[in-house]
This record gives sequence, C-alpha cells and structure tokens, in this order.
Amino acid sequence: MSVLPDVSEKAAYVERMFARIAPGYDRMNRIMTFGLDQGWRRLMVERIAPPVGGDALDVGTGTGDFLPELSAWLRSGRVVGVDFTVAMMAAGSPKIDALAASGQAGFVGGDALKLPFPDNSFDAITTGFMLRNVTDIGQALAEMYRVARSGAMMACIEVARPRYALLRLGHWVYFEGVVPWIGQLFGGDRRAYTYLPQSARNFPPPDRLAELMRAAGWQHVSYQLVGLGAAAIHIGAKV
Repeated sequence: MSVLPDVSEKAAYVERMFARIAPGYDRMNRIMTFGLDQGWRRLMVERIAPPVGGDALDVGTGTGDFLPELSAWLRSGRVVGVDFTVAMMAAGSPKIDALAASGQAGFVGGDALKLPFPDNSFDAITTGFMLRNVTDIGQALAEMYRVARSGAMMACIEVARPRYALLRLGHWVYFEGVVPWIGQLFGGDRRAYTYLPQSARNFPPPDRLAELMRAAGWQHVSYQLVGLGAAAIHIGAKV
C-alpha cells in the first residue's frame, strides 16, 4: 500500500513525519546504513574542502550531522543548518552546543524551495537525503545555486539503485522489506520508514540528477556511487 502523499500535501506530510521520528532519527540512520552514513558525510565535506574562514550551509539539515564536519574545515568560519522541521533541529541541538556557544554554528528555520538568505552568501553547501522530500528538485537546486558565492562547491548525497542485478535484488529486499520493520522496531514508526523506500522509487537516477544540477546552473558536475550503489554523492561548482 502506498503511503506517498499528493504533491499538494507533500510538504505538510513530510514535516509531520520528520517531527514524529526526530527523537530516534540519528539512531535509525546509523542502523539502516550500518554506520556508513557518517563516513559518507565526511567524504563529501572533504571533496568540497570548505575554505578556512568561509561560510557554509547545510540544506535540509535535520539533526545537523553535517555541521560539525563543516565547522572542522571552516575553523573560524560559520556554518548554518536550515530545515523546516523544528523538532529535527531541536533533537540535533546537543551536537552543536559548543559550536553554537562560540557563534560558529547554528540552526535556521526555512524552506529549501525558498531559502531565507541573500544571494551569494555561502562558500560551501551540503545536502543529505533531502531532495527526494521536496516537491520541486530543480527549484531546490536553483535556490542552493542562488545563495552560493562564485567559486563555491556543493555536495549532495541521495538514494540510488545498485547497477548490478544481484545487488539490486538485495537492495530491494532490504529497502522495501526490512527497513520498514527496522523502523517499527527501533523507531516506532513503520509508516515513516515505508515512505523512505517508496519515495526513493520515484527519485531520479544519478545521471538525471546530474542533469538537473547542470540545468540549475551548477558546473563541473560529477557523481560517485557509494554503499554498493545504494547512494550517490554529487558534486558541483558555481564558477
């Protein structure tokens, strides 16, 4: 049975869903990815190498997993995480308390389709597993491009499907069959973790996402499959 909402209801549905699962979100991410998601984020930040003293933005930040990684590169710079689910940012506050106290990091409420920042504000932008939750992927990518400064780099990680048949089968069994039960067992919300694989079915494959990035203005776009092809890291530049 499909749990996907109509486009007109998607934003409200997604906000409510993430508010429900916020308390156990980080634990579920670690379980579902076997802890690999943290390494993927670290790799992404290394690939875009945020400049010391610069400004960085994480879009759809959730509980803020990217913020400490970005701050470690920026040092004296500032990193901002933007999300429209207050409960997710509240759940992530402890991981950035020290950075927030020194003014180096903070959360801001906002919509990825209409970012609350002026043009040309950031030297590095990240986003993780967010784009499949918006109603207009192209608009989200264009907004990130708008707020990026000339020379800025952007890194995005999203779900993908393994290329090889045997891996695709294993991925399907795990994602479609096992993940919802894990969500029920450890997150107490099977419906939310049924949405995850169902939303992934309709998400553009990596080649198409690269095209959408280029259409939004990003240049030198490339991508790398990780997790045996279960996810793809895309990199782009504003030149």
